Amino acid sequence: MVIEINEGAPYGIATGPDGALWFTLVHEGRVARMVPGQKPVIHQLDPADGQPTVITPGPDGAMWFAEGKGGRVSRITADGQVTSYEADSPYGIVAGPDGAMWFTQMGTGRIGRIGPGGERTEFEVPVEGGMPAFITAGPDDALWFTINQGNAIGRISLAGEVTVHPLPTEGAAPVGITLGPDGALWFVEIGAGQVGRIDTAGKITEYPLPDRVARPHAIVTGPDGALWFTEWAADRLGRITTDGTIESHPLPTGLQPGDDGARKAEPHGLMVGPDGAIWVALEAGALARISID
Repeated sequence: MVIEINEGAPYGIATGPDGALWFTLVHEGRVARMVPGQKPVIHQLDPADGQPTVITPGPDGAMWFAEGKGGRVSRITADGQVTSYEADSPYGIVAGPDGAMWFTQMGTGRIGRIGPGGERTEFEVPVEGGMPAFITAGPDDALWFTINQGNAIGRISLAGEVTVHPLPTEGAAPVGITLGPDGALWFVEIGAGQVGRIDTAGKITEYPLPDRVARPHAIVTGPDGALWFTEWAADRLGRITTDGTIESHPLPTGLQPGDDGARKAEPHGLMVGPDGAIWVALEAGALARISID
């Protein structure tokens, strides 16, 4: 099922503690809330030029998102009240095990932290020009993140100690990362067309996709014990089991074709929705729901 979103271009998507889907409209400076089966409620940000991307639930009942162009990490409540904090080029964001929000700063190569009281801390990633991207909470009271241009996976402890694990494949350009059902961290390599796995000891395994130019972007753990990921360049949704078995599912875009007779869906973020289905944000202007029953 595809739900066309006329109000903008969905990019990041997450399930909120309120049982609704929240997603960013990156080019319009908006955040939307949608209960499956109902129309979305659109919240216009002010200023509207921040380009909101990744969105995630916080430990405070609100949703947090990064505005990379606007230089802000922002918080939005269920009724649309927004609070913002200055941050340089934020992108990935996640709630940490310490009750704080942790986020990447792609331009400065740092990891930022906003504490429950709004206090700010920053930690240097020791990879020049590394561009830390997505970040997720690990099983070890630490945060794990991709270093897109540094071709590595990083780990940062709650005290700010950073460990860097270089990837075996040159030009892998890792982006999305998530905690897998097996207690390891799973990530996608947009540059190499691979899915990777790293355990907490730093052992890395890479799984090449059948289509090496599919450009996988984001990854999550599904309710079926497998990992699901978007294939941005191929308009597909991929699935990989913890033993490395890969399959792909074409996305039914449901979008009106462009002048060339086709319209790319541009799948970016994805999440398990409150209804147990996989929901995918399509930057071309829609949300796709994939039932995995």
